[in-house]
This record gives sequence, structure tokens and C-alpha cells, in this order.
Amino acid sequence: MFKSLIIYVVLGVFLFVLKPMATQAETPCQIVEKKKIKVEGYISKKFRKERRKIAKEFTEMGNTRTALRAFPMGKSSDVVAVGRCVPAYIARHVLTTAIKYTGGVGSLVTQNFIHSHWIGIGTTMFDEPSQRKVTTAQVNQLLNPDLDDKEFHTLYQKLSKQNELVPFFGLKVPNAKIPGNTNNTLLNP
Repeated sequence: MFKSLIIYVVLGVFLFVLKPMATQAETPCQIVEKKKIKVEGYISKKFRKERRKIAKEFTEMGNTRTALRAFPMGKSSDVVAVGRCVPAYIARHVLTTAIKYTGGVGSLVTQNFIHSHWIGIGTTMFDEPSQRKVTTAQVNQLLNPDLDDKEFHTLYQKLSKQNELVPFFGLKVPNAKIPGNTNNTLLNP
């Protein structure tokens, strides 16, 4: 019993001392004909009776499938997430349609937290440190039809980059959602 306790303490110390490493396996994107894009999230409550028609509108571009629900309390959230393998033409169509049927596009979720072939609209599953507020002008930049897939995702990643500091009980503290970003002032007085 005592040996196992010592082993766990030593292991815990090593895990605490070693810096956390975020390893991201960049796998190549599968074509949308093989792996469909899933559009999931909430539409505003006032469109509840038109949900099936709206779901068809989201899938007009082809190679998509939907899982939409009516938000239970009026307007849905303005948070949108776009995976890194979603083609730009599908993303633009979904963003334009989402603006009509949700609370708009007011925040973008960083692509590190979402599946590569997924789009979330009106989603409430992400906390504030994992998203970034965007303006209407920035959303219009994303909706530019001249952007190819690479340019679209480069711009999306730029606009959804997380803040280094986030509010926490009236203070600005380092964003714990960014790997390696810790509050060093607690360790070094």
C-alpha cells in the first residue's frame, strides 16, 4: 500500500512539473462527397413550425446533413463554429442562412475545439474563452465569394483566435483554454 502511494505521488509530481503539450494530428481533409458536412444547432423559436423547410434550405448546397432544433427561449445564440475541412462555399451558404434564422453571427469558435466536418449554428455548448466576438464587417469578409477554401479558413482562424486574457471575477487572467497559457504569477511571487 505504501509503495503504491509513493508511486502515485512521484507520478503526480512528474505530471505537475512537466509542461502540458497540445499535440494536434493534422489529418488531411476528406472530400465532402465521401464525408458529409454536419450542420447542427438551434434556430430561433419563432421558426419552430418551419424547421423542416429550413433544414432543407441548409442542405441546398449538397453534401450536408442537418440536425436542427428550435431554441426554447426566443432568439437563439449568435455563436457559430466552422470546422477546418468545411468547403468555403458550404460555409458561406450556412452562415448566410444562419443569419436569417438565428440570432445572427456575433461570435466564432476556434477550430481547435470542433470536428473538422462540422458546423454549429446558434450553439450554446462553448464557453466564452473558446470563442471570439466578431463585427458585421468581419462576417461580411467571411462571406466574400472571392475567397477560396484556404483563404476562407485562414481568415476564419484569424478572426476566431482566442483572447490571451479573459475576465474572471473582475480580474483579467490568462486564458486556460490556450495550451501552455498559465498564470505564472501564482508560482513566482
